Amino acid sequence: MPSATAVEARNAVKRFGQGQSAMTALDDVSVEIRRGEFFTLLGPSGCGKTTLLRLIAGFEFPTSGTILLDGADITALPPNKRPVNTVFQSYALFPHLSVAENIGFGLQMLGKPKAEVAATTARMLVMVRMEALAGRKTSQLSGGQQQRVALARALAPQPKVLLLDEPLSALDLKLRKEMQGELKRLQKETGITFIFVTHDQEEALTMSDRIGVMSAGRILQIGTPREIYTRPANRFVASFIGETNFLTGTLRGTVVALDAGGQVRLTDPGRASGKVTLAVRPEHVRIVPENSAGSLRATVKAQVYFGTDTHCHLMLGDTEVIARLQSSPGGDPGLPVGARVGLSFAADALQVLGD
Repeated sequence: MPSATAVEARNAVKRFGQGQSAMTALDDVSVEIRRGEFFTLLGPSGCGKTTLLRLIAGFEFPTSGTILLDGADITALPPNKRPVNTVFQSYALFPHLSVAENIGFGLQMLGKPKAEVAATTARMLVMVRMEALAGRKTSQLSGGQQQRVALARALAPQPKVLLLDEPLSALDLKLRKEMQGELKRLQKETGITFIFVTHDQEEALTMSDRIGVMSAGRILQIGTPREIYTRPANRFVASFIGETNFLTGTLRGTVVALDAGGQVRLTDPGRASGKVTLAVRPEHVRIVPENSAGSLRATVKAQVYFGTDTHCHLMLGDTEVIARLQSSPGGDPGLPVGARVGLSFAADALQVLGD
């Protein structure tokens, strides 16, 4: 019976250079990626996510640790001996070949019969909705069309795992959103395990089955998009995924005396008393009349209109808090700078962060 885990890294360490000048790109990383899931490695530039992808692809080898595929150790295998394919940011298409020839190229290199190459190429063209452009040179295609060709070429040999290294970063915003949907559709249709690398939190949240958030060569948290967003493990994850307000204070029982003034009550503190940092998303901040029972007193600092919503910046003592107000047709929050208001929070919105 095949393993439920498609790819696993065990205690993977990768250092570049020697001696005191050595740089640790991966620091004891362990992760299990399930068969048939869309898994995203998310983090800022230099966090190690592409290095981990390259270890899985075989383009780099770990300084120590193990890489497994379907439970088999592939740590020392060269890239051409691994049943994985990679889609790069640059697409790496052959400009002198047609769309169909690009898609079939890998199959030809594998020595597949001409009839099989033709049939698979035709099927891939339909899957990526490029059959009408089969004979066109890739240099004559738009960025989104080139992206589809690169995906079809990588999927044609039916790899067990498809690795995607920030493949949407070169596209404009509208096209990038369209391709997010295309990628998710292709992953569901093929059932192939996708491992996607990005620094874009929206891409990660909208496409992934699970996300691994990385920083400084380590994976800080793994979870579903909802788990990562609503229950971040620490301050870095909370600040990297979406916008977050941070409030510091002292916890005694279920009450936090805020450093900015006032106090809030928690339904489930989850830890002993002492200094804590609380996180609350802007959409969970409520603006109420100044003297409302149980509210915190704040002052309006600024408002920023985003179309779909307005961000209201408020000062709670010397701490800035952002409230996200949903826009309505012809509506205006009507909160002038300097206005005194009350703040409250949605039930269970305040979370005590880990270290």
